[in-house]
Amino acid sequence: MVPPPPSAAAVGSGNIAAAGDTALLSELVDATSRVRAAIESVVTGRPGLADITLAVLLAEGHLLVEDVPGVGKTTLAKALARSIDCAAGRIQFTPDLLPSDLTGVNIFRSGSHEFEFRPGPVFSNIVIGDEINRASPKTQSALLECMEEGQTTVDGTTHILPRPFLVVATQNPVEMEGTYPLPEAQRDRFMARITVGYPDTDAELLMLERQEATTPLSHLEPVTDGAAVLRYAAFVRGVYASASVKRYVLALVGATREHPGLRLGASPRASLQLLRAAKALAAMAGRNHVLPDDVQRLARPVLAHRLIQTTESRLGGVTAEQMVDDIIRRTPVPALGPSDHR
Repeated sequence: MVPPPPSAAAVGSGNIAAAGDTALLSELVDATSRVRAAIESVVTGRPGLADITLAVLLAEGHLLVEDVPGVGKTTLAKALARSIDCAAGRIQFTPDLLPSDLTGVNIFRSGSHEFEFRPGPVFSNIVIGDEINRASPKTQSALLECMEEGQTTVDGTTHILPRPFLVVATQNPVEMEGTYPLPEAQRDRFMARITVGYPDTDAELLMLERQEATTPLSHLEPVTDGAAVLRYAAFVRGVYASASVKRYVLALVGATREHPGLRLGASPRASLQLLRAAKALAAMAGRNHVLPDDVQRLARPVLAHRLIQTTESRLGGVTAEQMVDDIIRRTPVPALGPSDHR
């Protein structure tokens, strides 16, 4: 029996679209929960890292993972890549790495007398850049066009990169030998920066038990795919952010530009990326609207790496993360009403 068509009133009220949005939101929450569980089965004792990583993925940004060697930076990136059924590429950055090693190269075929383009590892959905600050600034800058515009130009020809496209780059602290500081323009291209940190004793003991005879990465199976991630990202773009929430984002970012301990505050790109990441975090929590809590939770990873401190604040031992925390404490949180929800 063919079901009757929906009434004009139902269509006009948007009930059908709302039902579709609810189903997609439920699917998004379920998928991200499974990816989170997969990541946390490998990277133990670091709660919250998976949430920020997934928020960056759904907000169509890029992630910088910074810490000392051996704490699981690359493992985190590999766990994300293996949890999603899509193309993944890995680049080990070294001082002699060339830009063409990232983007690809044209090879002349004598048989056809034509050049053939051989794509580099950036032509993947998830690109793992291991120890990015061990490469020269020239090679680091080869990622700029890829990260910002989703394309790369080789020998004057522009090539579109696949979607979804996420760069997860790891780096060692710049104080370590053999590293180059990332240029300010490239740091600003990363939506968020996280530090993995050392696990506590219980988490490290659990890691020893799990990885004593095998590596958990070898057992990870995909729990979603690239096509689904694109649908979730499209949904995240439509998550509602009220005018009050947007003004709160601007207040936090604006305060970084006036802070006496900072020589350079966050850019307008930071405002946009903080809002996008907050939308993704709201969707992962099963909401179709952003709360100030979402913005606060992401302010430190989204803003701190973009800030340039004054010499006095650096010598005083104050970190950019502490300054962001201070700004959050001093900035009034808006009181949301019914119109701020959807």
